[in-house]
Amino acid sequence: MYRSAIIPMTALLLLGVSCSQAPDAASKGEPGKAKGGAEELKYGIRVQSGPMDSILLKDYKPASSLVVPETMVPKAKYPVIDIHSHTFMNGIKTSEDVAAWVRTMDEVGIEKSIVFTGATGADFDKQVELFKPYASRFQLWCDLDTTNIDAPDYPQRAAAELERCYRMGARGIGELSDKGSGLQSEKRPRGQRLHYDDPRLDLLWKKCAELKIPVNFHVADHPSCWQPLGPNQERTPDFQHFNLLDKDVPSYEELIAMSDRMLERNPKTTFIACHLRNQGNNLGELSKAMERYPNLFLDISARDYEIGRQPRAAAKFLTRYRNRVMFGTDMGRDKEMYQGWWRLLETADEYLPGRVWWRLYGLELTPQVLESLYRSNALKILNWEKL
Repeated sequence: MYRSAIIPMTALLLLGVSCSQAPDAASKGEPGKAKGGAEELKYGIRVQSGPMDSILLKDYKPASSLVVPETMVPKAKYPVIDIHSHTFMNGIKTSEDVAAWVRTMDEVGIEKSIVFTGATGADFDKQVELFKPYASRFQLWCDLDTTNIDAPDYPQRAAAELERCYRMGARGIGELSDKGSGLQSEKRPRGQRLHYDDPRLDLLWKKCAELKIPVNFHVADHPSCWQPLGPNQERTPDFQHFNLLDKDVPSYEELIAMSDRMLERNPKTTFIACHLRNQGNNLGELSKAMERYPNLFLDISARDYEIGRQPRAAAKFLTRYRNRVMFGTDMGRDKEMYQGWWRLLETADEYLPGRVWWRLYGLELTPQVLESLYRSNALKILNWEKL
């Protein structure tokens, strides 16, 4: 099926930046003149003033004349294990919510979803009960206990709570997120935060290896978060609240180094870096980490825009590491969301609608890579032991 591709603008608000340079008072009425009176040329075309000078980028919604194939993929080619979903993000509060989610999973081909509960203690136990009627369709993971992290017995308490959650059914821990403010729940000044390489967590990582349960960790954030906001910021204003420039956090490079030290000190523990370890923009550097740390695995959750912008390089990367990368969403539970992933990964469609302004291009992964990404890697790497 062929359709004209129309660019859907999400909230692209670059704070008054126009789509072309509007003439200032000095150059008004002098089309084709740059500041200083010189003729302004762009790619050999003389710039001229016109009605579009006053259009703001947030209002620019170009209707593309490009006619491209549009392949609808209602159900994944193989049964899928989604290794990255959340109770809160998926709006799961009642048994009816769980049942509705299962119906959607059936429609799109999700065999099982890994659910990050974000909970320990009684809250985790309640969520176990909530999902119990559909226990065969979900695997629940617990969070990290970060109460009173300065107490001498903290390492033992954290490891003990992990083991207790394991007995209740937890088969992993995560998503453990550190964007620079630390893993602990309360705000703390630098030097008092709990980071991945903190010795207080060594016992916990060893306990994960002992129980054979993986750790899903979110290190840093997209590197553009450390770049200035403005017309040259890579991601749209939808993401501006994530900006970390001049905030009281370590640099992107320092955070990556912290996770490197964790990986190096705990070679027997299985670590899954979600969101392509926030290095999806630099697959060369990510490849180096994959070579250095055989206990490092990845999920592609919420990084459709990274692999879809560089389909040839991403397909090569996913093929090279086809035994160590897993599928995840982290984008809710709408049917259309899942189907968008299938189209991106399975077809050769071009100029696909993206979530963040960028258009995406289908990777057309081979059946072998797809099956590993969708299912077999999760079956091999995750802990499926029943109580």
